[in-house]
Amino acid sequence: MKKFINDVENVENEMLEGIVLAHPEYVTRLDGFDVLVRADKKVGKVALVSGGGSGHEPSHGGFVGKGMLDGAVAGSVFTSPTPDQVFEAIKAVDAGEGVLLVIKNYTGDIMNFEMAAELAEAEGIKVANVVTNDDVAVEDSLYTTGRRGVAGTVFVHKIAGAKAETGASLEDVKATAEKVIANIHTMGVALKPCTVPAAGKPGFELSEDEMELGIGIHGEPGTERKPIQTADEIVDYLMERILKDMNPGAGDEVAVMVNGAGATPPMELYILNRRVQQILADKGIKVVKTFVGDYMTSIDMAGASITLLKLDAELKDLLLAPADTIGFKIY
Repeated sequence: MKKFINDVENVENEMLEGIVLAHPEYVTRLDGFDVLVRADKKVGKVALVSGGGSGHEPSHGGFVGKGMLDGAVAGSVFTSPTPDQVFEAIKAVDAGEGVLLVIKNYTGDIMNFEMAAELAEAEGIKVANVVTNDDVAVEDSLYTTGRRGVAGTVFVHKIAGAKAETGASLEDVKATAEKVIANIHTMGVALKPCTVPAAGKPGFELSEDEMELGIGIHGEPGTERKPIQTADEIVDYLMERILKDMNPGAGDEVAVMVNGAGATPPMELYILNRRVQQILADKGIKVVKTFVGDYMTSIDMAGASITLLKLDAELKDLLLAPADTIGFKIY
């Protein structure tokens, strides 16, 4: 294993230290906790908290800032943060208007975030939660009941965050987040597995002429292994599954995210995006905004996912509203 680390036991801590040192204008760290919060806490709005295991950077600390999250909780690599960490995040960001928790559908995350919500509610803080489940590759998995929450979660951060910035109530922010969740569809592919530092070896084996389709974001194997194909053929496969699940019509408007898994060059992501745009154009579907880059990674996995978000007028306006964070900006 070749990695720029000092001690596998201290990877998450040193990463968070490095983030704060690099971006003090955006985030600060709660003393004694693996929690990043906005450096400029904003009052008079619903606060958003998300998080999960480390290894998905820039998710989630990279999305703390104006127009997105107010706090992010980092667990150990690919491991849910503990309830006490989430509880501290909730207390730190609450400004009296309530806190929305954005949770990806993984069993440990749901259990620990809900326990934290109960602790916060016992102290008089209003808390609501939504669960993202955008992965069309699975109905259930080893780690979930129901679909996994994957890269489409970033759209929930963006749009619910923009809704909160308008001064909307906790109930309205939650309703908007749920509308996003109902309209996001994602599927991923891996060419090489990732290596968790503590394990010291890849999470699964994949030969040079194979690819894994339907991957999650924790280095877990996908749903199907096939001989590697061209970029266009891979996109055709993923988009067929996504569009079947989405069932869009000509004239519909969408946002597109071509997300890198951590070790895929921008060149290859743009090649994938080229084919995505061709397919959507052929079907008469209008692309309002495209995002290409690393948003929800899996450490050093060579892979990518495609996400489509079907937009209505509200979601479109909120998607395009300003956001200024380390990992996501719209001006």
